[in-house]
Amino acid sequence: MSRTDGSTYAPHPVPAPVVGPGEFTIAAIGLDHGHIHGQVGGLIGAGAELAWVYDPDPRKSEAFAARHPGVRIARSEDEVLDDPAVHLVAGAAVTSERCALGIRVMEAGKDYFTDKAPLTTLEQLAAAKDAVARTGRKYAVYYSERLHVETAVFASQLIAQGAIGRVLQVIGTGPHRLGTGRPDWFFDKERYGGILCDIGSHQIEQILHYTGASDGEVVRSQVANYHHPEHPGLDDFGDAMLVMDNGATGYFRCDWFTPDGLQTWGDGRSIILGTEGFIEQRKYMQLGEPQSTGGHLYLANGQGETAFHLTGEVGYPYFGELVLDCLNRTENAMTQQHAFKAAELSVKAQAHAVDLTGRD
Repeated sequence: MSRTDGSTYAPHPVPAPVVGPGEFTIAAIGLDHGHIHGQVGGLIGAGAELAWVYDPDPRKSEAFAARHPGVRIARSEDEVLDDPAVHLVAGAAVTSERCALGIRVMEAGKDYFTDKAPLTTLEQLAAAKDAVARTGRKYAVYYSERLHVETAVFASQLIAQGAIGRVLQVIGTGPHRLGTGRPDWFFDKERYGGILCDIGSHQIEQILHYTGASDGEVVRSQVANYHHPEHPGLDDFGDAMLVMDNGATGYFRCDWFTPDGLQTWGDGRSIILGTEGFIEQRKYMQLGEPQSTGGHLYLANGQGETAFHLTGEVGYPYFGELVLDCLNRTENAMTQQHAFKAAELSVKAQAHAVDLTGRD
């Protein structure tokens, strides 16, 4: 795990098995993004057993296998998909290729768990929806900035308990560090989908979730390439404002301007306003406290002010819920409608964005 590089960041596991040995088998296909380690690690913590790995680049498969002793390196994608013991395939392929991989996985009779963003176009969304309806399989999405962050999990619990009343607005920031060594596809908008589709999908998913909305409208969205003319396809800044179908609102900003001197890859935060109080999350760090662990949440309501430090205290229930959903064909971890709606609004935010720097 790296705290300074978001592409390789994966939280330390908080094991909470929901199945016994051999009851739920997983595989990994498509290792283009380091989030695959968070996806697989979360599932292993929930009791899943990792059987296979495959990537067209054998060097990636070998590096993955070195982190997971005992996993078998497949000779082809079909070798994984033809194994009837595999329940679910996790993938972090190039963003524009995630939908096609998911359809192949679902047509092979297995559930699919993809890194965000799960797709890059509305045409892909329609194809994914059709495949889910046709196969009855799941197209789950790793929206890690909520699912794999303990403050985000705890915020959901507080809201469910009525700690801040009805949620009126969610404001989120998703700054990231660009760093060095990014692959070519990372700078090709057709392949990564644009900043609002890509890392913006984290923020839109959280707005949907915390407001309890089932739909929304992108009122205004903007992108820019302010500081990277050598990569004209890169959006290094993006923001958007949404109005949800229940009257709540959301605003988020994401960017690639985390400075080199910051202790982690991004100072991700959110503020959730309710009728009876508010919640602030400082997910990954405390500014001015070198090597802080993050996991800070602040609650203010009619009973007073409370500061929580949640690292290692809450865990990540999504992964166990997903395992049980796959076995029981339920939707407790996240509904398919919600996963797809976050993707839809992200694609629309990107497609309708005004380019503040005048690119075509």
